[in-house]
Amino acid sequence: MSTTVTVHPHHLERLAPSEVLRVEPWGSDAVRVRAGAAGIRRTAPGALDDQPPGTAPGAPAAHTETTGDGGARLVNGRITAHLDARGRLRFTHTATGEELLADAEPYKGWPPPRTRTPHGDGGYRLEQRFAAHPGERLYGLGQHLHGRLDQKGLVIELAQRNAEVSIPLLISSRGYGLLWNNPALGRVELAHDATRWVAERSDQIDYWITAGDTPADLMAAYAAATGHPPPLPYWATGFWQSRLRYRSQEELLAVAREFARRELPLSVIVSDFFHWRQMGDWSFDPADWPDPAAMVAELEALGVRLMVSVWPTVHPDSTHYPALRATGGLVADRHGGVITQNWPAPGGFAPTHYYDPTDPDARRLLWDAVREGYHRHGVRVFWLDADEPDLAPPLQERAQYAAGDGRRVGNLYPREHARAFHEGLTAEGEQEILTLNRSAWAGSQRYGAALWSGDIPATFDSLRTQIRAGLNVALSGIPWWTTDIGGFHGGDPADPAYQELMVRWFQYGVHCPLFRLHGDRDPNEPFGVTMTGGPNEPWSYGPAYPLIREQLLLRERLRPYVQEQMDIAHRTGTPPMRPLFYDAPDDPAAWEVEDQFLLGPDLLVAPVAGPGVRERQVYLPAGSRWQDAHDGTWHEGGGTVRAAAPLERIPLYVRAGRTLPIRPADG
Repeated sequence: MSTTVTVHPHHLERLAPSEVLRVEPWGSDAVRVRAGAAGIRRTAPGALDDQPPGTAPGAPAAHTETTGDGGARLVNGRITAHLDARGRLRFTHTATGEELLADAEPYKGWPPPRTRTPHGDGGYRLEQRFAAHPGERLYGLGQHLHGRLDQKGLVIELAQRNAEVSIPLLISSRGYGLLWNNPALGRVELAHDATRWVAERSDQIDYWITAGDTPADLMAAYAAATGHPPPLPYWATGFWQSRLRYRSQEELLAVAREFARRELPLSVIVSDFFHWRQMGDWSFDPADWPDPAAMVAELEALGVRLMVSVWPTVHPDSTHYPALRATGGLVADRHGGVITQNWPAPGGFAPTHYYDPTDPDARRLLWDAVREGYHRHGVRVFWLDADEPDLAPPLQERAQYAAGDGRRVGNLYPREHARAFHEGLTAEGEQEILTLNRSAWAGSQRYGAALWSGDIPATFDSLRTQIRAGLNVALSGIPWWTTDIGGFHGGDPADPAYQELMVRWFQYGVHCPLFRLHGDRDPNEPFGVTMTGGPNEPWSYGPAYPLIREQLLLRERLRPYVQEQMDIAHRTGTPPMRPLFYDAPDDPAAWEVEDQFLLGPDLLVAPVAGPGVRERQVYLPAGSRWQDAHDGTWHEGGGTVRAAAPLERIPLYVRAGRTLPIRPADG
């Protein structure tokens, strides 16, 4: 078989003895590339629909043309894909001709940019190598705890873990965004001499690349390709109260009543895990939660939503195990039977299984159970905890899903789990759909999935890490994000050092897209069905309480502005919280700043993430004047100021010429 490059009206195709390669337009300013050994799979698990999204109104039509060297190119708005006779791809900005990304040149012919190692079962270990460029900065890739914003030079695992979220979208300072459209377990190596994407077991290379003049262009194209987030309900912009854990209906209601008595704003209160009898019952234990409908009604009268924790785990003695087992709705084990891992149960730890959200029938069975156990009582908001799923890595690799081998599709689990609730709530006629998730994958945002940063330490080091992690989440297409304010693991409310951390974390959290308190405070108990942590309400922190209260009231004043940014995220894909360079891409210094961020275009936030810190350096992006929100002084952008940061506040600056829709303190 000879090698040929065929130029079709709307795509390029290269047929070679060892590969079929297809390059086609996929939305405005974007291209999709697929390459397989025997052919192109038209439908495969991933984040892209079977058909490309429509182009923006007025956008020029994509076109193809041959080149004089036996190759061809495809032009689609801002991006041009060049395919040479050897099968090497280059992507350039159409207007400037500047190279954005290119296949790596092999050394003496090996390795080629795309390699496949057969496993003997029809699948391959796949690698895609791209050339590196000096000075390039790389962002996105979900949420990781390496403490970096720019991830150049790192190796990132493509797998779901508690607090480690794999979303394979890469945003480059060179003006492109690349989605590795493959849910297989693997990794991406962001080396200084090359970038290498690896899928340990898959069928074909599949990626999507877009070009943009600003980061906002890239995020808009990604949202168009993988799905826009729905509108965020206004109630969700308020304060969410949670702790590990409220043990009964009366205990939870007592906290909500105390918020009302103290005239503290409260939008959401959470019933955490082990409110059930067995994992997989997906219902309240009537011994401790005797009248869920009355509980929901009282909370709603107070203006509060109840959020209920739902785990994907299924104990063999649970109500819904027989139906899921009989219909194949549990995750299978390639070594035989179903995946089994020990989790707490009455009497101790017990073998427990996992439902399979990649199976449409299992998703329906789950929702039927949730509707009966919660929704009929008025519960509309769900916390999808441990939805990685929380499996030991060897079990992740042994898992067999309806969608395929876990090594091929394992990263899909959290997205499909959120989909189950989106489908179920939509079928019930619900218009405001939001779930809180511990993990996510590309496209999770289209199902109303909010992400939080998992079970993180309760330390200043952890707070510093969250600032960077949240900004990378924002550049991964997930606009709804939050942390456990104060961290999850431990923290003594009576300790003055921890009280300081809690104040600083509240001052950060009030400016996050979602504003939520949670944690397993001291004194706590070993992991089990009766466990509970120490107090974790705003008034639990002694002399810090007045400062925490001020943050609750500040969020109330900020809510109209936050809602405005959420509406923009819904329409355009622009995240509410983002790095400084997002709105100042032409300011080189803005790309250097990792410990500040913008909430919307007009509010600059400089968190304090160290003990005893009472002032800090703040960089103000070029192109605007900035007003200190505390003392009213004005500063020219493009420089650094030394800002006061007493314990009662962090530095905040407002862009000149903008009027923020913030209610007055007495409004």
